[in-house]
Amino acid sequence: MKIGFIGLGNVGGKLAGSLLRNGFDLTVRDLDKEIARPFLNDGATWSETPRELAASVDMVITCLPSPAACRNVMEGSDGVLVGLKQGSLWAEMSTTDETEVIRMGQMVREIGADPIDCPVSGGCHRAATGNISIFAGCDRAVFDRALIVLKAMGRRILHTGPLGSASVLKVLTNYLATANLVTLCEALVTADQAGLDLGTTYEAIRISSGNSFVHETESQVILNGSRNINFTMDLVVKDIMLFQEVADRAGVSLEISPKLIEIFQDGMKRYGPRDWSPNIIKRLEEQCSTTIHAPGFPPEIADDEEEVPGFEVVPSRGG
Repeated sequence: MKIGFIGLGNVGGKLAGSLLRNGFDLTVRDLDKEIARPFLNDGATWSETPRELAASVDMVITCLPSPAACRNVMEGSDGVLVGLKQGSLWAEMSTTDETEVIRMGQMVREIGADPIDCPVSGGCHRAATGNISIFAGCDRAVFDRALIVLKAMGRRILHTGPLGSASVLKVLTNYLATANLVTLCEALVTADQAGLDLGTTYEAIRISSGNSFVHETESQVILNGSRNINFTMDLVVKDIMLFQEVADRAGVSLEISPKLIEIFQDGMKRYGPRDWSPNIIKRLEEQCSTTIHAPGFPPEIADDEEEVPGFEVVPSRGG
């Protein structure tokens, strides 16, 4: 199967790298050709336009920073939809809006191709090793066709239901991660101001009921001082606002979500939209005239799990 990959950023580049590492015939496209250079050196083919790419492959994957960016790539005069072939697949791996992916998916179906929304979750460090999780929203028959490709990019693959369902679950999980990050920032600053050793505090949380994936990753780069989790404040705001829109459409009146949006919008004003998301702790550091730091923590998180073939996760139905 020939794969075309558009968007070689922090996450997309790592997913595309997994496809190359696993022997797929890969064509790539990005606004910056220099970003693509390592892939071309390793055997990938370059495409000048999304249209050209779509016309030459069996499956098009987009992994872009926003719904607007994906819309431009898909619907432009030289966009994917102009070149997409009947019988091919389009997989949207960006974190995007449910309504937008359904709208574009309908256009893909009108061509005679099949759409999938398949965002990833688990951090850039796991995307790099092929151990990230992938949600896939699509018809079951389409999922079965795409599974060999998804298993090359991720470890745990979950069929979430119809098109759009994966995008909703992705923004839901990112919302939960954001809430966890903010509460961890509050806990670490409070521990510091209460005179506790921060290395001991990290371990206490890690071995307790307060532990989480976010603590084992983002708390480490906070304590190191690098704050580098390969995710920026503007992306947090995009994701949690998408979650808020899902709740609004569903008629759910949320209490914590609006506060998280307020906190991160303030963080963007203070530190810039492209600052690392864990630097949201600086709001509390400045308030308390302190710096949260402890020796022995890494500047970036690396995945120490061995890469193994991906597999489908089957949800428990109880009973």
